[in-house]
Amino acid sequence: MTKARLEAFSDGVIAIIITIMVLELKPPHEATFAALRPLVPVFLAYVLSFVYLGIYWNNHHHLLHAASRIAGGVLWPNLHLLFWLSLVPFTTAWMGETGFTPVPTAVYGVVLLMAGVAWTILQSAIVRHDGPHSRLADVIGSDLKGKISAASYLAAIPLAFVHQFIADAIYVSVALAWLIPDRRFEKSLTQK
Repeated sequence: MTKARLEAFSDGVIAIIITIMVLELKPPHEATFAALRPLVPVFLAYVLSFVYLGIYWNNHHHLLHAASRIAGGVLWPNLHLLFWLSLVPFTTAWMGETGFTPVPTAVYGVVLLMAGVAWTILQSAIVRHDGPHSRLADVIGSDLKGKISAASYLAAIPLAFVHQFIADAIYVSVALAWLIPDRRFEKSLTQK
C-alpha cells in the first residue's frame, strides 16, 4: 500500500468524525443570545475535540511523510488509532451535554488515553518497518512529549472525580502542548 492511499483513507475518516461531531451541535429554538447560554458547554467540548482531531490529523500527515514506506503491518495499528478517534464525537457530546460532569469527563480522558496508546503503537509499527536507524526513528526519539501526555491523561481520569475542572484543564494543557506541529518532523521534512 502506498503512503498516499493510507493517508487519504485516514484523512477521510477523520473528516467524517469531525462532520459527525459538528452535527451534534443543535441550534436553539429561540433567536436570542440568552438561548445560546445552555449550549456553551457543548460548544467548548466541541472546540476541544476539534483541536484534538486537528492535532492527530496534522501529526498523522507528518508521520506518514517522514516514513520511508508503509507495510501491511501498519494497516491495523492505523485502524486502531482511527477506532479510538471515532469515539471522540460520542464522548464529546456526552461531556458537553452533561456540563462536564465527572463520569463523562473521565470517559473522555480514557478515549484520549487510548488514542494516545494507539498513536504510539502506530509509530512503533512504522518505525519497525523503516528500521531502528531510520530517519523516522531518529525523529521520534524517546517521544517524551507522548509519554508526558499519556501520564497526564492517566492523572486526569481519576482527577475528574475530584473536580472535573482539573481534568479539563489537563486536557486543554495537553492539547496546547501539541498544537504546534512537532518541530522534529518539520525539520526532518525540510532535510529531504
